[in-house]
Amino acid sequence: MYAVIILVIFFISLLYTYLRGKERLKLSRQLFDHSTFLGPINMFMTGFSKLPSQPFYRIDDFPDLKPLQDNWKIIREEALQLQDHIKAAQSNNDAGFNTFFKRGWKRFYLKWYKDSHPSAKQLCPKTTALLEQIPSVKAAMFAELPAGSYLGKHRDPYAGSVRYHLGLSTPNDDACFIEVDQERHSWRDGEATIFDETYVHWAENKGNQTRIILFCDVERPMKYHWAQQFNGWFGRHIMAAASSPNDAQDQTGFINRIFKHFYAIHTKGRELKAKNRKMYYLSKWALFTTVIGIILLPSFL
Repeated sequence: MYAVIILVIFFISLLYTYLRGKERLKLSRQLFDHSTFLGPINMFMTGFSKLPSQPFYRIDDFPDLKPLQDNWKIIREEALQLQDHIKAAQSNNDAGFNTFFKRGWKRFYLKWYKDSHPSAKQLCPKTTALLEQIPSVKAAMFAELPAGSYLGKHRDPYAGSVRYHLGLSTPNDDACFIEVDQERHSWRDGEATIFDETYVHWAENKGNQTRIILFCDVERPMKYHWAQQFNGWFGRHIMAAASSPNDAQDQTGFINRIFKHFYAIHTKGRELKAKNRKMYYLSKWALFTTVIGIILLPSFL
């Protein structure tokens, strides 16, 4: 009985994630996407959300974020002084953004679902001080998208937050943009936008200069106090485990400590795919079936 319930919940959350929005990933990709495995949590987050189901939100509806835009020049100054520190992960210890690094995307973490990174307090104290005054900002970083870069279509896995972008140093051109569920926003210096990152989105910089933004995860406002409490708990205890360091003084979360082992398996899989695509897909489905079987086995015992 429990096995049936688990399977029903899994397939309902898969369909919910797949059908969310106008634009969709291929079903075969969505099945193995990390957003699928958080599908039950995301149904809860969006089901009890105060926000309407739509890609973009009015920035005026988040007045607590106004100090960031008011002080964008101060934030930009600190970001521009970090050119040697905004970079790709130096080892396989950033599971959430690992695929972005291959396309030139770079980041410098300010905080990740807990306290500010020690490196951030040291190198950009004014920005971290501003962020610490806004409790709804659960994670933040400076993010670079170099000229000519492209980030493919994807969904972020967690619906307990919404995404805030503040333009700091951008091409100020429509050629540098993000598209969320077929709605497009072009970054401009000093301008902010906020969107739901669980919709399919992608970005491209066709401009002639690197785009630098302040990138924040803002806690999703919930309808009920108990739902908001659960959202906060999940962020502190689960999302914080995906913390990635800027340097040796920052902590690495549990998820990223074990990610290097999964990445080694992934690398072997890519090598197998290049040699024998049929065997790769047979192995992939066999592994998926085995994992599901292990999860469901206790229900049959």
